Amino acid sequence: MVHETPLNDRLLRSWLRCKRRAWLDRHGDPAERQWTAHRELLLDEQRRSFSSLFPQRPQRGEAAALAAAPAVVGLRLRGLTSAGQILEAHPPLLQLVEGRSRWGEHAYRPVIFRQGRRTTREHRLMLTLWGQLLGEDQGAVVRSGLVLSGVGRALQQETLPLSGGLPRQLEEALDRLEKDLAASQPPPLVADRKKCVLCGWRRACDQVAAAEGHLSEVSGIGAKRRDLLQSLGIDRLATLAAANPEQLAADLLVHGEQHADVAEQLVTQARVQRDGLPLRRDASAALPELAVAPGVLIYDIESDPDARDDFLHGFLRLARGVDGAWGDSVAAAEAPYQPLLALHEHGEERLWRRLQRLLAAYPGWPVLHYGETELLAVVRLAQRQGASERQIADLRERLVDVHQRLRRHWWMPTNGYGLKPVASWLGFQWRQSGVDGARALLWWRRWRLGLGGAQDRGSRQNLRRIFRYNHDDALATWAVAHWLLSQD
Repeated sequence: MVHETPLNDRLLRSWLRCKRRAWLDRHGDPAERQWTAHRELLLDEQRRSFSSLFPQRPQRGEAAALAAAPAVVGLRLRGLTSAGQILEAHPPLLQLVEGRSRWGEHAYRPVIFRQGRRTTREHRLMLTLWGQLLGEDQGAVVRSGLVLSGVGRALQQETLPLSGGLPRQLEEALDRLEKDLAASQPPPLVADRKKCVLCGWRRACDQVAAAEGHLSEVSGIGAKRRDLLQSLGIDRLATLAAANPEQLAADLLVHGEQHADVAEQLVTQARVQRDGLPLRRDASAALPELAVAPGVLIYDIESDPDARDDFLHGFLRLARGVDGAWGDSVAAAEAPYQPLLALHEHGEERLWRRLQRLLAAYPGWPVLHYGETELLAVVRLAQRQGASERQIADLRERLVDVHQRLRRHWWMPTNGYGLKPVASWLGFQWRQSGVDGARALLWWRRWRLGLGGAQDRGSRQNLRRIFRYNHDDALATWAVAHWLLSQD
């Protein structure tokens, strides 16, 4: 019996990442699904990787396969599972290989792009699916697929045999996928929701997690720790908040001292989130460096991690008031903001000189940042530029990590201590809705592609968006710092 609604490769990919995601892709309300920059970044990296392998544009469709084009896109493949389920797939790229097919004295194999350092089960099963359907379509067995990662001179290629246990694993996965999609309710939320930031259904699942009091909502609880707590009958935030810390530590000790040592912290964090009120954990001043400082520089970097490129160094310059008081969010919004673009064509030495001049122009001003990114980046830059040990020590002393100070001095009623959840809880609002580092990176890549070209006008708009986002991150950092000062 042939089932009406087909399965496809996109559903399989979603299911391999998260079973709930695949169910929502099929049955969820499309209005609740958000666009994410992460998919656009993946497609951009895939395009650049494919272009490194095939500098000439791939040809499209059946005509290209008949003409023995080196690279083919746009082929739609169809087939059936062993259970009679219709299968559809649209492989992103097919590569010409030796062989014989219905198209002539040649054949094709599928190509997949890989982010990250290793080939995963997802890559293997996707290639196996494409290989099986392509083999049926071209009338020639597909014995291997090609895995690409990186671009340009750093392009890496891995030939993956599509044999052994992969066909059986694919059949089992498709059978389980079909059963999960037939359910009337979605699968439960995943235990470790850190990767949910990449998913378009994140907001919808966040709402469910908050309503359920899901343990993943408690800052500091990942998949393993959640499993341990559930084995003890603690399956909700409210249950954890009501637990006895000493008893919980004793129960967790059998799993290792590292778990027992954090029992009190987990209970306290859950209670703070349940009650919605911050709790002081260290009575000393969180930012003593600002006691006599004439002003502060607030520093935020935007990066392309895959290219190891810190492309924007943004600074907010906030002077202390004549009355000795620190300005609030209104004063910070009126303070000068200075973005420093780090263009490859200008060289790293020029960026280092500009950073040195800016820092030297404001002696005695601490440099506030949120998280370790800025300190690590500027220290590495200084080391590459031959800075002395004294200069590097001065940098380390001058840079103040607001995130670190917050965690040291306060429990916050938020499900994470990142800049977005903390500053948002304090009432700060970013001027551009839904923006994050991934979208800023996407804007950056589009701006670079548009330099001097027909897209230059839109490209300048992308650059302004990046500056606005970076500026807002600096303002959000000050919102947290100002709150810490006000509590002292």
